[in-house]
Amino acid sequence: MIAIIDYGVGNLFSLQSSFAAIGEEAVVTGEEAVIRAADKVILPGVGAFRDAAKKLTDSRLFTVVKEVAAEGKPLLGICLGMQLLFERSFEDGVYEGLGLLKGEVRPIKDVIPADLKIPQIGWNTLKFTKESALFRGLSEEDAVYFVHSYAAMDAPDVSAVTEYGADLAAAAEKGNVYGCQFHPEKSGNVGLRILKNFAELKI
Repeated sequence: MIAIIDYGVGNLFSLQSSFAAIGEEAVVTGEEAVIRAADKVILPGVGAFRDAAKKLTDSRLFTVVKEVAAEGKPLLGICLGMQLLFERSFEDGVYEGLGLLKGEVRPIKDVIPADLKIPQIGWNTLKFTKESALFRGLSEEDAVYFVHSYAAMDAPDVSAVTEYGADLAAAAEKGNVYGCQFHPEKSGNVGLRILKNFAELKI
């Protein structure tokens, strides 16, 4: 069973429907016991880093996520959920993340040409920077759906980038911890393939 963490932030039921479409059981839950009992865990998120980190802490799930990852359980952060995996964010201040991946989350406006729109919204292709089980069966012509104004930088564990005036971190992984800056649940058959690959990861 896959637990989709409900801490008041995220496109939860779209994710659950995507897993149902590929024949995988996923539950939306904010209960610690259910999250700990799951085979794999998803940390979704949309909105501002500060608010999401506070809600994760207030719901007492900040520590649970770290402990689940430390146990070796596959953990996938999506969009803001991926950003929370890093050490800190510089979105409207400086805020601490989970520290499961090295790197910082910074505004993409600092690295892309000034004439490009922010946020980056829409479909864009991936360029793989290392082999990943998450991308099994995909090619670099495949596109996924992005909505973001911030991205991980100075991050050694990036597994894919997307070109938007500069190479921006699109995915990262270290051991059992994975992150996607894009939305697999909004990325059609390519996104479903990524979610299926995550569901089939060996523990």
